[in-house]
Order: sequence, then structure tokens, then C-alpha cells
Amino acid sequence: MIDRRIKFRHIQCFVEIVRRKSLKAAARHLLLTQPAVSKTLRELEDISGATLLIRNRSGIALTPQGEVFLHFADMSLAALQQGFDGIDRIGKDGKTTLSVGALPSVAARLMPQVVDAFSALAPDVTLHIVEGPHGHLLDLLRQGSLDLVLGRLGQPEMMTGIAFTTLYDEYATFVVRKGHPLEGATDMRLICDWPVVFPPSSSAIGPLVERVLIAHGIGELPHRIDSVSGAFGRTFTRTRDAIWIISSGVVANDIAEGSLVPLPFDTSLTKGPVGLMTRPDRQMSSAEHVLRVAVNTAAKQVDDATNGLTKL
Repeated sequence: MIDRRIKFRHIQCFVEIVRRKSLKAAARHLLLTQPAVSKTLRELEDISGATLLIRNRSGIALTPQGEVFLHFADMSLAALQQGFDGIDRIGKDGKTTLSVGALPSVAARLMPQVVDAFSALAPDVTLHIVEGPHGHLLDLLRQGSLDLVLGRLGQPEMMTGIAFTTLYDEYATFVVRKGHPLEGATDMRLICDWPVVFPPSSSAIGPLVERVLIAHGIGELPHRIDSVSGAFGRTFTRTRDAIWIISSGVVANDIAEGSLVPLPFDTSLTKGPVGLMTRPDRQMSSAEHVLRVAVNTAAKQVDDATNGLTKL
């Protein structure tokens, strides 16, 4: 029997401390004070009769007991969120809603075709699409606010508790406006003379792009602007002598239309899989099965000889 002293706040607080890797960050996210978070953690450990977390210089570390408890705590929060989502959907005339997170590269390249195919296969299902950065979408997925996410495979520490199914491979690309002084240039070091819109380190491709620059002998960029905003990057690059480093999917249509031009740089070090991310503890719904069919259909329509699309 579950100890009646355990409250929702104990579970939520513990999970957020682990996700944020610090009590301070968890407190900020939960809009609580750090002492309140510390007290809640102590209460949980007293109830469980075990030490679940150990604080160290790098933040926090799970004990073996904490590892076990985290697994079931995550499942409990996800199941509770599903329950609230189910109530919400029943209240909307009983119509089913499928919530999908999409990274900008997928939203630009694949989602229009996915929506076409999905609408034809499941006209009675409302597709709710949320675009955003990698970490934010995975947080929503873990919380149960999203049913699945389409995007690039992140760093191992970001993928904890997430199941990933590969769809295709994608690269980062360097693009400029047509007529840019660097158009056709092969020396990557020349980008240091111009404004560069750069994917931040928190993005899925940020650390990989850093590797490419290091491989080409490029250190700190003097005119660097960190952003993964497609709207900003597109407008800024089209109207200025700037370089935009971004996932190829974000600018595939711009390149096809000729409004942006890729620079002929070797970005093979940024190659990485794009796929479908889900919570492994969640049973797949019929609407999700249909979405997978729609994704496969859309993938066949994407004309990109370098990506080698594969079925889910």
C-alpha cells in the first residue's frame, strides 16, 4: 500500500530536481523557494526511508534507490497527465486530439506533407502541432503534454527516458543570400569576417557545429548571434551579408526556391538522425499508428537525394 503521506508535490519536486540537475533550477521552474524544495525532498526521503539524491560539485547524483524511484515517478506523472488530457479531450465533443512536437527543421521540411497525409487518413482527429527547441519539446513530452515529438536525436543526457525511432539523416548547412560576397567560397575561415547566426549550445546541432568549426581551425566568432528562430534567421540572412548555420531541413525550401544559397563547406561531422520520439511507458494509440503511416508517406515525397529516407 502507498504511504498516505506521499503527495503529488513530492513526486513532482523530485522529478524536476533530477531533470534540472539542481535544486535551485528546480525551484525556479516550480516557482518555489530553494528551501521549500529542499524540505520537500527531505520529506520524501523520510517517507521512503532511503537517500534518493546526493549533492556534489557538479549538481546532484542519483543513488541506486533514486534511480529506481525516478523510473516509476516519471511514469506516474506521465500517466496522470494522460488522465487530464483524456478528460480535456472528452470535453471537446469527444473528438480525439493528437499533440505533436516538431523541431523547426521537421516543421519546415516534413510537417506540411505529414498533415496532408494524416488529414486524408484520419479526418476526425485534430492534429495539434507545437514547434520549439529540442529541450523544451522533450520536457513537454515527458510531462505528457505532447504525445510524440519529431526531431533530431539529441545528446545522450537529453534523451533519458525517451524512445527514438530513426526516420532520416540530416546535416547542418551554411547558407547566405544570393549574391553574398562569400557565395561559392570554399574556405570556411572567411565566415569570421561576417555576422553569423549560430545554433546555441542547447540546441541539438549546436555542439556538432562547434566541432566543425574546431576542425577547420575556427575559434571564437567575433560577430556571432545565437538563435534557432527560423523567422529571424531567414529575414536576417536574406536582407544582410550574414551567414546562417542551421539544420538543412529548415532551409530546404529556401534553397530550392533560390532565395538562399548553401556554401560548399564540408559539414559531414554534423550528420545526425531525425526521427520520432515517444515515452516508452506509453501505449501507442490508434491515432499515433495513423501518424506513423502519414510520416512514411510524407517521407517518400521529400526529394532529398542526400538524406536516404527510411521507413519507421
